[in-house]
Order: sequence, then C-alpha cells, then structure tokens
Amino acid sequence: MAGPVLAASADRFSVKVRGKGPDVILIPGLSSSPEIWESTAQALEGRYRVHLVHVAGFAGAPTAGNADGKVAAGVAEGLAGYIQAKGLKSPAVMGHSMGGTIGMMLAARSPGLVGKLMVVDMFPNLAVAYFGPGQSPESVAQRAAGFRAQIADAPAEAFKAMQEQVMVGMVRTESARAAIVKHSLDSDRQVAGRAMEELLTTDLTPELAKITAPTTVVWAWNSSMPAPAAMFSGWYQGAYGPLKGAKVVRIDDAAHFIMIDQPAKFMAEVESFLAG
Repeated sequence: MAGPVLAASADRFSVKVRGKGPDVILIPGLSSSPEIWESTAQALEGRYRVHLVHVAGFAGAPTAGNADGKVAAGVAEGLAGYIQAKGLKSPAVMGHSMGGTIGMMLAARSPGLVGKLMVVDMFPNLAVAYFGPGQSPESVAQRAAGFRAQIADAPAEAFKAMQEQVMVGMVRTESARAAIVKHSLDSDRQVAGRAMEELLTTDLTPELAKITAPTTVVWAWNSSMPAPAAMFSGWYQGAYGPLKGAKVVRIDDAAHFIMIDQPAKFMAEVESFLAG
C-alpha cells in the first residue's frame, strides 16, 4: 500500500541537497521559491546537510503532481516518503507559512520521522486568523473558495498589482520584495489558488497533540500590525496550546518573511532550535 501512495506523491516537489552533517529540511510557503531560505541555508550548510524543498507549481517549477489533489497534504505525504527513501535519521524540519502547515502535517501524521519541528509565522488554523473565530464550516468554505478564485482567475495585471500590494505588508525589506513578487508571478495560479483554499479549510488543531517532536514556533510582529504584540502573543500561545511543550517565540520589527527581515535574530533562534 505504501509504495503506490509514495510514488503518487513524490512528484509534488523536488529537493536540492547542500552541505554535510545532521539533516535539516527547509520548506517554503505558498508560491515561494526555496530561495527565501538562501541566507539560512548558507549559514547552515557548513555544519548540516540542508534539504531545500521546491513545491511543484510554485516559483517556476513544473506543476507535475500538484495538477490536482491537495497540495500541502500531498507534499507532507511525499516528504514522509522522501525521509524514508533517503534514510534520514530524525531530521529537523523547518517550514515557513504554508511550509509550516506541511511541517505540522508531517510531524503529526508521521511522528516517528521528524526529529524536531520549527513553524515560521503560521497558525494551525489559518481561517481563524483570516476570518475570526466562530465561523461556520460553510462560511469558511465559501470564503476560501473566493480566495482560490481570486488567485486563480484574476487578470494578469490585476494579480500583479495585488501581489505587489500584499508584499508591502509581508516583507519590510523593500529590496527583497520584487523577487518574492516574481516567485508568485512565476507560479501556477491554479495550484496556488487550490493550495490557499486548502490552507483556509484545514484545521490542524485536533492533530497537534499527535506531534511528538520538540517544536518551536517563531512569529513576527511590527508596529504596523493591527493589534498589540501582547494580543498576538495570546493568539499564538492559545493556538498552539494543544502542542505540549511548544516554544513560541516573537521576533520584532519583522513581517511575514522573518528570515529576510531579521536574518540575525532569526538565525539565533534557528541555532537554538537545532542545538536543543
């Protein structure tokens, strides 16, 4: 049974391996390239073997196995097969945004395969962050479908303008924005739309207790955000409450792409996470 499942999910991503040492898997987010991890990979590859994941259909990669089915869940399943096929021993898994969701899925559904987990700026139930608590499943599904359509079907110029506007809030480092926008523009928008709908309709809260790997959650705050840091802190602590022993860490003066906005502070947390 496992063979065909792994074969079907293996073409949902590709991996480039750099360096030697203990294994670290780096997973980017929605419509992102593994290039967002470049400074992290450079800092680690002298001491670790870094596995840079490129999700099929994102940032110029062929759509391949992500032409249909669930993207995040499919990549998580495929990574379980990758870890087993490559004989990786308790790798550290680090995921940004949607990559964090994939990391949580992998650690919850294949707990024996993940040595430790870092989630970067992602909630286990993204719908609450987007739509607020107490929404009915029907309402969430309807609104998530709207996000899918907006990503998949917007005219090219409108989509480009939307991405440029969104990135102002996601990346404080102006010089980095153009490349990240290009990653979105170079992505298959049908895949990206379906992945966004999947993220908004997936609640991993019931699965958090299945995660046995030591987990660090790193999140960003800056003064332009719509709520005080203490309030955001409460939301994150509450969201990850079911994951016993999770370390929840705030990095200030950063937006969603923390590793780009605050590379030194971010790497300090990465070093602590890997040493722990």
